Amino acid sequence: MNIHQYYPVDIVNGPGTRCTLFVSGCEHQCPGCYNKSTWRLNSGVPFTIEMEETLINDLNDQRIPRQGLSLSGGDPLHPANLPDILRLLKRVRRQCPGKDIWLWTGYTLNQLTDAQQRVIAEINVLIDGKFVQALYDPMLLWRGSSNQVIHTLR
Repeated sequence: MNIHQYYPVDIVNGPGTRCTLFVSGCEHQCPGCYNKSTWRLNSGVPFTIEMEETLINDLNDQRIPRQGLSLSGGDPLHPANLPDILRLLKRVRRQCPGKDIWLWTGYTLNQLTDAQQRVIAEINVLIDGKFVQALYDPMLLWRGSSNQVIHTLR
């Protein structure tokens, strides 16, 4: 899996102070997307074990307490990202107790494959749906367009 950006301290992509990871790869390629540079799977840089260690350490750092992890992109549920995302989420659940996990995807909940559902089983909040430029609303919390839905899963 490749990533485009990692923010160890983020207050924009979900509630509270968070760690946020933007992954590469998106099949949706929504017109008006603000993050087109993440569409290609091979863009960005490899997500290494060192980066994963840093993320886990940041989530557990008590000097700047984080509420949780946010995953965006690109699309974390792109089929090519699923093995690495699932492994990461299971590790976060194991080693970062009490942290919530938010995930943004262009897929809708009813479109998810079994492999994508296994990832969703590890998260707290899913924001689903493609960005639709005609439905763009800058007043929406955590979403870009009004068709996107926030699902609180746990």
